[in-house]
Amino acid sequence: MIRSMYSGIAGLKNFQTKLDVIGNNIANVNTFGFKKGRVTFQEAMNQTIQGASAAQEGRGGKNALQVGLGSVTATIDSVQTQASLQTTGRSLDLAINGDGFFVVSAPGGQDLYTRGGNFYLDESGLLVTGEGYRVQQFVNGVQEDIVVNSSGVIPAQITDQITLAGNLASNVVVSAANPFVKTQQMKVVDDEGTEHTIEIKMEKVVGNDNEWDITFTNHALEDIDGVDKFVNGTLTFDPADDEPNFDLNPINLPVRVNAAGTGYDTYGINNLDMTNLTNNEGEVSAQMGANGNLEGTLDSFSVSAGGAINAVYSNGQVREMATLSIARFNNPSGLVKIGNNVFQESVNSGVANIGTSADAGGTISSGALEMSNVDLSEEFTEMITAQRGFQANTRIITTSDQILEELVNLKR
Repeated sequence: MIRSMYSGIAGLKNFQTKLDVIGNNIANVNTFGFKKGRVTFQEAMNQTIQGASAAQEGRGGKNALQVGLGSVTATIDSVQTQASLQTTGRSLDLAINGDGFFVVSAPGGQDLYTRGGNFYLDESGLLVTGEGYRVQQFVNGVQEDIVVNSSGVIPAQITDQITLAGNLASNVVVSAANPFVKTQQMKVVDDEGTEHTIEIKMEKVVGNDNEWDITFTNHALEDIDGVDKFVNGTLTFDPADDEPNFDLNPINLPVRVNAAGTGYDTYGINNLDMTNLTNNEGEVSAQMGANGNLEGTLDSFSVSAGGAINAVYSNGQVREMATLSIARFNNPSGLVKIGNNVFQESVNSGVANIGTSADAGGTISSGALEMSNVDLSEEFTEMITAQRGFQANTRIITTSDQILEELVNLKR
């Protein structure tokens, strides 16, 4: 009877713990990135009244006689399953699809980990959590804060290189009546910091499989009688090794009407990079591009699926500012919750393997947040079973008490 009372007390404690965990789960049903808890029980111990015996002298063996002495809380698990995503439309709301945690730095430089991706910018442009923990990027093996400089400016850069890459197919069949022409446009910035749109026309030379005529035209210029507002040259592939050669150096692009109004001033570009240009059979895929840009101020920024934070400038340039760090653990359930929606590394979680979302095998969704993985229907069902379990254990205590009372009354 005394044993049954203590077994009942152990059951009461365990079910109270389970109710506490369930209550915390329900309280955090709308906490972004929250991972629910789960309680499991196991037998505390068993008292052996009689040991097992083997078969002997024509008599079969006997099992041991044991009395259980209650239960104990075996584990309180942190269930790290993926929850559904809620679309918010806010560019600084981020959600991880797959494994991993965002890495944040607490005061004192301690690394903490979170699945809650509702981030903000402070007055200095630091990307932070709601508690002010600084979101981290991993650069050359070193953790760094992420800074979004809203007053950032890209200085103007004049065009000093044109790149021609891809394939100018050698098997294109042309004739005077059936030419093959590929056109595209590119932007260049001249020595006065003015941007121009140049049309490029690549035309296969009739009767020569190894030559292409390339023409650069500035259609925005005024028409001047007798003066061409284009420049053209011939690109030749050496039959011996298919190495390309272009007969214009520099490429003098017409950029403005001269002061006298009789012709065009030109801007010369000396460097034509054709390293990745081929003359193979197949399709014509060659594209021409140029460096250089106007001065630009930060217009907006976005986060890619790979975690890259890209700044978009007023001049159309897109530059990568940072890449979010994602941490993975051998045992994510071994992380310790320390409040404020963050986890701390423990001796049983394993060391953080920090890299990008691609390293973690997942992606990042911008404009969305991961919801809590708490299932209310499951929690309410568990609450009912815990309540009934608690109630049943109280009956063990009251029944044992009644039997003790009967024993006491034997003396009367």
